[in-house]
Amino acid sequence: MNTMLRKTVLGVAGLAFAGGVVGGPVGTALESPAHAAAPVAVVQAEKPDAGKLMPNGVPGSQSRIPLDGEQTANVKAIIEATKKAGMDERAAVVAIATSLQESKLENLGHLGDRNDHDSQGLFQQRPSSGWGTVEQITDPEYSTTAFLKGLKQVDGWKDMPLTEAAQTVQVSAYPDHYAQWEKQAADLVAEHWNS
Repeated sequence: MNTMLRKTVLGVAGLAFAGGVVGGPVGTALESPAHAAAPVAVVQAEKPDAGKLMPNGVPGSQSRIPLDGEQTANVKAIIEATKKAGMDERAAVVAIATSLQESKLENLGHLGDRNDHDSQGLFQQRPSSGWGTVEQITDPEYSTTAFLKGLKQVDGWKDMPLTEAAQTVQVSAYPDHYAQWEKQAADLVAEHWNS
């Protein structure tokens, strides 16, 4: 009888222990009150005003190219450098349109025989013309800042057609080619200025 009582007590204790291990944490988790996640307010940044991006409207026929990851990263680098320079969205439009014309937003190194003299980087700036060293002008932030420094020196650049402002800085052999990229540049600034 003593043996049977001991087996019964040990059996009940074993069940209680097993139930506690298996059911304990689950039971506790189920019993603890669920904490509701605090609502998160999602604020979508407003896109820059199209009138500010293109104050003179869309000039003539426009060109557009698809961008890969590197080109998009260069767009963002131009925008960040524009902000650091304390300039507005219109300056970014002028810079991006210029880079679209000069390099298709690719940070070009020396192109050998296809190179325009010693032009390199996003803006095809030339070390021999005083834009900086090769290392500097192939750095997107530096080259953008150098372009914007030139743009700041153009009286009334905000009010003039983009192609005039860009040409005054770049002194290109093809002064009218910048205008064709204004709409894509404005769209890129609208998309990435607040991102």
